[in-house]
Amino acid sequence: MADTLSIRLAQPGEAAAVARLHRAVRQACLPYLPDLHSSAEDLWFFRERVFPVCQVWVAGRDRLVGFCACRPGWIDHLYVEPDHHGRGLGSAFVAEAMKTQEELRLWVFQRNVAAIRFYEARGFQLVERTDGSRNEENEPEALYEWRKAS
Repeated sequence: MADTLSIRLAQPGEAAAVARLHRAVRQACLPYLPDLHSSAEDLWFFRERVFPVCQVWVAGRDRLVGFCACRPGWIDHLYVEPDHHGRGLGSAFVAEAMKTQEELRLWVFQRNVAAIRFYEARGFQLVERTDGSRNEENEPEALYEWRKAS
């Protein structure tokens, strides 16, 4: 069943709402990750690092329930509140990213089995597994790639 929420491009002033949603979804869905940054640091990261280089798509009416940050060739962030999982919102974000790209890559933590299943069901294929030494969480991750059919 597709979620009735539509997605739209985020406004620069929504960086704080995106940062809050990012923190809340990570805590709910990825409780094994260390909490390395404060809320203020999260806000700085999204305002100064993500919004300037990514197209950020959001969904939600009175409050945001999902977002996806993409740059050419990459999905950098895709987070949807647990209450909205399985409603088509993540698929809509990925479809939006696929519209203008010939290929997309993304990193996912190896323990995030639900996300891996989600991406593989949308045609992403495993490229590489790492031991986590290259990310600040020190958590093993996997690189996935999707290529548009020719």
